[in-house]
Amino acid sequence: MSRISAAFSSFFSILFSGVLPDEVASEFGFTKIKPPAPEPPKIKLSDGALQLLQILQRDARLIDFLMEDIKDYSDDQVGAAVRGIHTDARASLLRHLTLSPVIDGVEGTNQKLDAAKAPDPNRIKLIGNVPASGKVPGGVLRHRGWMASQVNLPPLGKQDPTILGPAEIEVE
Repeated sequence: MSRISAAFSSFFSILFSGVLPDEVASEFGFTKIKPPAPEPPKIKLSDGALQLLQILQRDARLIDFLMEDIKDYSDDQVGAAVRGIHTDARASLLRHLTLSPVIDGVEGTNQKLDAAKAPDPNRIKLIGNVPASGKVPGGVLRHRGWMASQVNLPPLGKQDPTILGPAEIEVE
């Protein structure tokens, strides 16, 4: 390709399409560099926790309730508020999490443990008269514990995970 035809080809290609023609670029030793693909947003474990708080605030106003100073309210007033919050928060949890007990037993009954080793402290918390070794044959189940066997949170998208509930302004 002659320099004059390359110049005309380049001029009109850049004028109408904004790019240098491949044949001109390769003839003069240029290669096209593809821009790097944008990195997907880094999702931290804390984002899921904050997202769950967002959901509980949106559906049950849980943060509003917890941040309210309730010492001046009567027990009847607090009880009435808690009933609605409980219903809405429970529905949100069940919609986004599948919960199951850590130990599927009846609270108040004797529960056997592997006496040869100490239980995993992430799964079982020993309370009461616990020996220093932490190895016990069992005890009375006081709380079954909870674990999430499935998490169904919606994708985060572009929202700021630190905003747990937006401010609301009523326009009159």
